[in-house]
Amino acid sequence: MNVIKVGVVGASGYTGLELVKILINHPKFELSYVANSEGGITLSQLHPSLSGVSDKNVEKADVDEVAKNCEFVFLALPHKTAMAYVKPLIAKGVKVVDLSADYRLPLDTYEEFYCPHTDKENLDNSVYGLPELFRDEIKNSKLVANPGCFPTSAILGLLPFMDKRVASTPIIIDAKTGVSGAGKKLSDTTHFVNVNDNLFAYNPLMHRHAPEIADKLNLDFEDVNFVPHLVPITRGMLSSIYIQVSGDFDEQELLKEFYKNSPFVRISDKPVTMKDTAGTNFCDIYVKRKGKTLLILSSIDNLLRGASSQAVVNANLMMGLDEDMGIPKIAYVP
Repeated sequence: MNVIKVGVVGASGYTGLELVKILINHPKFELSYVANSEGGITLSQLHPSLSGVSDKNVEKADVDEVAKNCEFVFLALPHKTAMAYVKPLIAKGVKVVDLSADYRLPLDTYEEFYCPHTDKENLDNSVYGLPELFRDEIKNSKLVANPGCFPTSAILGLLPFMDKRVASTPIIIDAKTGVSGAGKKLSDTTHFVNVNDNLFAYNPLMHRHAPEIADKLNLDFEDVNFVPHLVPITRGMLSSIYIQVSGDFDEQELLKEFYKNSPFVRISDKPVTMKDTAGTNFCDIYVKRKGKTLLILSSIDNLLRGASSQAVVNANLMMGLDEDMGIPKIAYVP
């Protein structure tokens, strides 16, 4: 069986490690190039958890070397840095899944919440990498913008009910995430002494993921009231979403029908938990209606469904493979 040579640029972080772990075991992808900003180290030195698994060299990131060694690459880089790689890689014929925010939003919105954009042409041609929403477009794309973790959880929960929403009523998204979502960079916010035995909101109502949620659901930014919280756990995400609805419908049956052809969305008849999805690409959803108020609980692994495993699902689709090939499905429980 012919293999597809792929690379990871940005292997030092948590999402980079998760990508490497999935790709090492993938039946069709061959991890032929791994890089970070410095190089000069092996994967097992960079990530001791890979000792005895892979001693592959980690190179200093170089566009020409990526193109020479790969037909597909994952960019696990910060925003602004990623677009500097995408432009020459696409020009060299390398397909890309970008895990940063650089290609997720329309130009004006991106520049308002991030920074000036330097690759408008590819921005206009990128596809948002949520398979449940854009599966066919992803299959034909050369550049996929992998969704943010909070938007993945929120959008999947809300999508089935948008045509039931009472017009002009606010949507409230109260989301909790593990500390790994903040990345490896040290800060006062993520210091153990601050996080341990604590829970707090950050960037309430103005978080960068709010316009991403609004854009993909065709909402105004003012309609999305998004408040993320940091909880003292390593990984996981649970979004409690409140939306006003009208009409006579069975919310559970509507949800099941909407996702009947979506292998990585599971519908639960009891409130979902973070542990149920930790270590998997699943999004678990629970719904409960009280009058006009619909509660939606949506659980994902922030590092996997919210980043790395979803990126590999997108790569599978882009390369004509089965969507679920090599994707983790067994949770880290108990």
